[in-house]
Amino acid sequence: MLTKRIIPCLDIKDGRTVKGVNFVNLIDAGNPVVLAKKYAELGADELVFLDISATLEGRKTMLEMVLKVAEQVNIPFTVGGGISSIADVDLLLKSGADKVSINSSAIKRPELINELSDKFGNQCIVVAIDAKQVNGVWKVHLAGGTIATDLNLFDWAKEVEKRGAGEILFTSMNNDGTKAGFANDALRRLSTELNIPIIASGGAGTMAHFVDTFTLGKSDAALAASVFHFNEIPILELKKELKKNNIQVRI
Repeated sequence: MLTKRIIPCLDIKDGRTVKGVNFVNLIDAGNPVVLAKKYAELGADELVFLDISATLEGRKTMLEMVLKVAEQVNIPFTVGGGISSIADVDLLLKSGADKVSINSSAIKRPELINELSDKFGNQCIVVAIDAKQVNGVWKVHLAGGTIATDLNLFDWAKEVEKRGAGEILFTSMNNDGTKAGFANDALRRLSTELNIPIIASGGAGTMAHFVDTFTLGKSDAALAASVFHFNEIPILELKKELKKNNIQVRI
């Protein structure tokens, strides 16, 4: 059985780590370089670094910060935000990122997934999907969750897999920042219908929520932000709790 992964997420805006609720009301959570180093030392399996306003502001991810974070960590490191070309990915991978995450650019031009996968290999291409359940239907959103599309979550996820994504990072906008648990019904369906790893995001509040997403949601990895940033759930304690529940993790 593959081990399940615990992934702290660093949402970056104006050079600082931020955290909000349902994608709004952002508050400062600290220096991303300091946090990245801490998480690597405390037992995180991977890190995700998202420049959340890059697409909205029409600019590229901050390379200087990527370089600094990469210097501090010895675990796989995914970078996203404003990535829209082979050249962007080439620069990020050369700056120290192990994987890249694309979202809005993939929706606007799905062929980008094929191009990146063909050029760099699907192991380093993560497609992030932000979706909101409206009247029982999961609709995909772009530009940091600010623009609704007509895309259905499950249809888009299947297309993303076919085009060569190596992983999907699914964030439930309904659950984001609520600390009420992950969207396990949607996660279970994604995990059942697709053959690539699914990373759960949005809603972590207790250790039990992580147990649930690995057992009920069949997630391959769980990503969280505020519960780690504000020391509400220590990563090592979380992993011990997962082990007690017969969930395989690396300690």
